[in-house]
Amino acid sequence: MFSFKKTSIILLSALQLSSSLVFAQAQSTGAQIQYDTSYDIVTPIHAQHGVVSSEHGLASQVGLDILKRGGNAVDAAVAVGFALAVVLPNAGNIGGGGFMLIHDAKSGKDIALDFRELAPALAKRDMFLDASGKVIPGGSTSSHLAVGVPGTVAGLDLALRKYGTMKLKDVIEPSIKLAEHGFVVTPHLETLLNASKNQLGKWASSRAIFFKGDRPLKAGELLVQKDLANSLRLIAKEGPKAFYEGEIAKKIVAEMERNGGLMRADDLKNYRAVEREPVRGSYRGYDVVSMPPPSSGGVHIIQMLNMLEHYPLGAQGLNSAKTVHQMTEVMKLAYADRAEYLGDPDFTKVPIKGLTSRAYADELVKKIDLDKATPSSSIKPGKPIPYESDQTTHYSVADEHGNLVATTYTLNLLFGSGIVATGTGITLNNEMDDFSIKPGVPNAFGLLGGDANAVEAKKRPLSSMTPTIVLKDGKPFLITGSPGGSRIITTTLQVILNTIDHKLNAAEASIAPRMHHQWEPDIIRLERGFSADTLEILGQKGHRISIGRSMGRTQTIKFNGTDIEAYSDPRNPDGRALGY
Repeated sequence: MFSFKKTSIILLSALQLSSSLVFAQAQSTGAQIQYDTSYDIVTPIHAQHGVVSSEHGLASQVGLDILKRGGNAVDAAVAVGFALAVVLPNAGNIGGGGFMLIHDAKSGKDIALDFRELAPALAKRDMFLDASGKVIPGGSTSSHLAVGVPGTVAGLDLALRKYGTMKLKDVIEPSIKLAEHGFVVTPHLETLLNASKNQLGKWASSRAIFFKGDRPLKAGELLVQKDLANSLRLIAKEGPKAFYEGEIAKKIVAEMERNGGLMRADDLKNYRAVEREPVRGSYRGYDVVSMPPPSSGGVHIIQMLNMLEHYPLGAQGLNSAKTVHQMTEVMKLAYADRAEYLGDPDFTKVPIKGLTSRAYADELVKKIDLDKATPSSSIKPGKPIPYESDQTTHYSVADEHGNLVATTYTLNLLFGSGIVATGTGITLNNEMDDFSIKPGVPNAFGLLGGDANAVEAKKRPLSSMTPTIVLKDGKPFLITGSPGGSRIITTTLQVILNTIDHKLNAAEASIAPRMHHQWEPDIIRLERGFSADTLEILGQKGHRISIGRSMGRTQTIKFNGTDIEAYSDPRNPDGRALGY
C-alpha cells in the first residue's frame, strides 16, 4: 500500500512527464500551446470610453446612451438618478435624498454634493415618543411623520447645472418614457413587492400603483406609473421649482396635512442642496476621497483604513482568520466613535480632522489585542478632539474624459415609508428614522446614536451612505459604493481592501464574501462562504458569529491602466454594468 506522500510524488512525476512530452511535441512541430492565461476567476466588463454600473439594467442603459450622445459622467449620472426613480421603486427615488461625489478631470477637483433630506420645521426632539417616554412603534418608519423633506430633485439639478453639459429636459426624457409605457416586473422586484405588501397595502395611493387587485404585481406583469411620468414631465419643463413650489409640492403638502404629517409648503420651498468639501485620506499610496458629514461613511472609511494600514492584510490573505479579526476590532472602534460624534455639521461640531488623523488611528490600534476579541461593552468612544489639526441604491459612472461620479441615494427602508403622495406617483422616504429618536435606542438598522444626531427642526439625519472615489497619482483607480444601511460603510471598505490589498479585479472584489461589525450588537455578521477553519479560530478568539443574509450591492468601476472594467454586484440580479 502506498502512502499519501508517495502517491503524490508519483502523480506529480506523471504530470511532469506528460507536460514534458507535450512541450517536446510542441517544439518539434513549431506550435505554440497556451493553456489558461488569466488569473481572473470572474471577469468584469471591459470598456474603452465610458461605463455605467447601477442596480437596474434599464437605468444603466439610459446612462450609457447619454454618454454615447456626448454627455459627460455627470449628465449620465443625473439621467440614471431619474431612471432609477422609475425602475427601482424600492430605493431609486425623487422622494428621498442622498449624496453625489464628483471628480472633475479637467481641474482635478473633487466635489461632494449633499442632497440629504431635512427634518420639517415642525419636527421636535421627542416627536416619536409617547407620554411615558417610550418609542411609538412605526412612528419613525411607517407614518407620515417619518417623511423628511426630499432632496434628490434639488441635488440632481445642482449637479447638472454646475458640472453637466446637457439640459434637464433631455436627461429626464428617457425616464418619462419608462414611467409612461411601463417596464416588466422582474422576479427580484416581485420578491421585494411581496416583502413590502403590508407596508404598501396600507395606502390606497400605493396600492393603485404596485398592486393588481388585492395582491402585489408579479414577475412578467407591466409596472406603469402614469402619475410619476406626469411629475417627471413637470420637472423637465419647469425645473426643480415644480417639485418644491409648484403642482407637485402642493400635492405632497396636501398628503401630509390629510394624514398628520409635519411637512409644509415652506419646508419644500426653502430646501437647498449643499456643496461640501470631501473627506480625504491615503492608504498604501492610494488617495481616498469620500463623503463628509452628514454622511458618517467617508470619515469612518478613512479612520478604518488608517488603522488597517498597520496590518499586512495582503500577506495574511483575503478573509483569513487574522484579517477578519483585525477588521472586526477596527470596525468596533470606528462605530463606537460614530455613535458619539457624528451628526449634521450645520448643527454639531464633528471632529473630522481628529477622527481621520493618522495619529489618532495609531492610538486606537494600541487597544487591539491580536489574540482575542475585545468585548464591545468595554469599548467606549475614543477622544479624537486632541487630534484635530436597507433601502438605498448606489451607482457609478465614468466617461472617456476621466470624469467620475459616485452617487448613493435612498428612501431609507424598503420602499421608504410605503406612502405614495397621492396624484404624484412619488414614493416618500422614512428618513426621520435615521435620527437618534431616543438616546440608547437603536434605529431600524440597529445603530445607536446620541445628542449629535437627535431630532431637530431643519436638521439632516446622519447617514451611512459612502460614495467613494480612489485615485492613484492623481489618476482614477476606483469608484464604488453600496446600499445596505449600517453595512454600507463596511461593504465599501471591503471593496477597497479587495482591490488594493488582495489585487482582485472589479468582479472578484464584488463577489467575495463579506463581514460586518458595528460595535453594538457585539456580533460579527458573516455571509456564507467563510471557511470552517476561519470560523473556528474566530470562535477561539472569543468572537460571537452570525451567518446571515447577503450584505450590500456594490457598483464598482476599476481602472487597470489599459481600459476600464466594471461589475454590478450579483447580490442584486437586476443590476448591470454597461460600457462602450
